[in-house]
Amino acid sequence: MAALAGGLAVLASLTLLAQSKIFHKTPESEEYVKAKERLKLPEPAYDSKVSIEKAILLRRSKRDYRDEPITLSQLSQLLWAAQGITEWRYGFRTAPSAGATYPLEVYVAVREDGVEDLPPGIYHYLPKTHELELVKLGDFSRELMRAAIDQEWVGSAPVNLVINAVYERTTRVYGDRGIRYVHMEVGHVGQNVYLQCISLGLACVVVGAFYDEEVKRIVGGVGEPLYIIPIGVPVEPWKL
Repeated sequence: MAALAGGLAVLASLTLLAQSKIFHKTPESEEYVKAKERLKLPEPAYDSKVSIEKAILLRRSKRDYRDEPITLSQLSQLLWAAQGITEWRYGFRTAPSAGATYPLEVYVAVREDGVEDLPPGIYHYLPKTHELELVKLGDFSRELMRAAIDQEWVGSAPVNLVINAVYERTTRVYGDRGIRYVHMEVGHVGQNVYLQCISLGLACVVVGAFYDEEVKRIVGGVGEPLYIIPIGVPVEPWKL
């Protein structure tokens, strides 16, 4: 009952946020929106019953997912694996970054009934506070699929991570060579997501074929899209 009540509270807060943006333009309501547009994620776990060796052994791309949601805790864990903070003094993250420039931004496209207790929409992950920032409400999974050249798994997955790169954060330090560093970094992030999926009993595939401008329009974030990562419960479970 407590979990249900918590989920209803999240839904009510985010729905009220969207309504406030549409119907109310007073300074007071704008302050209210700013106070309500972020959702604190559950704390990530730092251990698992699945060894790193086992996860590496099983790592595969899977494109067929069950028509069922993932949990908010699973989403929290995946985002932490992608870009979570692991050292608070210097802000180091789960994936290495050239000069700790951290050019990547992670967005989450949630399908209708894609994540338990979370309305469909586009969200932005904030690593420093481990929060989700609402970009816009709505199910954009089919639009994202069309932008990804009609790859069905993008449309059928309950969740898609969209990883964008703000190249200037790295190239202003390393010049043009920074471009390759950014591409190396997004590869590290992709592998982290793969391995975390194994641990959670989920599956994913990294997608690099899409129309960049369309993805940017749908996500509405900063930077250039490099990856779309559909994630879901696999039709064929892992043999752990």
